[in-house]
Amino acid sequence: MKKYGFLYLFFIFYDVKIVYTQFMRLDRFLCETAAFSRSEAKAYIKGGRVTVDGIIVRSGDVKVDPDKSIISFDGIDLKYEQFVYFMLNKPAGFVSATKDAGKTVIDLLKSENRDDLFPVGRLDKDTTGLLIITNDGDLGHHLTSPKHGILKKYLVKIAHSLSEADTSALSEGLDIGNGERSDKATVEVISDDYVYITVSEGKFHEIKRMLKAVGNEVLELKRVSMGGVALDESLKEGEYRRLLPSEIERLNEHV
Repeated sequence: MKKYGFLYLFFIFYDVKIVYTQFMRLDRFLCETAAFSRSEAKAYIKGGRVTVDGIIVRSGDVKVDPDKSIISFDGIDLKYEQFVYFMLNKPAGFVSATKDAGKTVIDLLKSENRDDLFPVGRLDKDTTGLLIITNDGDLGHHLTSPKHGILKKYLVKIAHSLSEADTSALSEGLDIGNGERSDKATVEVISDDYVYITVSEGKFHEIKRMLKAVGNEVLELKRVSMGGVALDESLKEGEYRRLLPSEIERLNEHV
């Protein structure tokens, strides 16, 4: 027994740790399920408006199991979601990051009162359009990993029209500098000023570098779809909504 005593104690501790990490503070639970601020949650709890398994609890420090405890606010049961998924129509001027000296895309979702959200991949500061925001790390990794080849479609405003040779070069892949080559792309010419370009990679400034390689220039860039999920055009720039179950299912097909 002595020989395996350390391992035994390790697994006991490990099991306890797993159970413990299932719990969360009551005030945080309210913030993440009812979109209250932390101060609002504390005030409502102190005011006796929150019950846990039918019992009024007046301290936000109390730990609850979000999967098993029945937590109610003013008699209405609240449901905890481990993972959340949002579609944002990103405006220009916002950085695709969780923290930055300037404005970030996460700032646009502050009303959700969650501190675990992150953007899936990056859009340049001046690029607009579809950006998935979630706290699902596995999904985020699969959607951004180059080896999974997730298709991303962009609406591109260009400086001047593309020739057939330009379109062919963009479609087949070309040298975009710094020893890199773009992968094959799908190019759909809409007019002299606009084209759709669909790529499966995500190299730094890839679309801009592709157009530059054929002597053109990107004037505006907007992502319109990713992983089979299209931007909801009813969303104005800076607005967001939750992904529909069918959209989440479509994204998870890549995991």
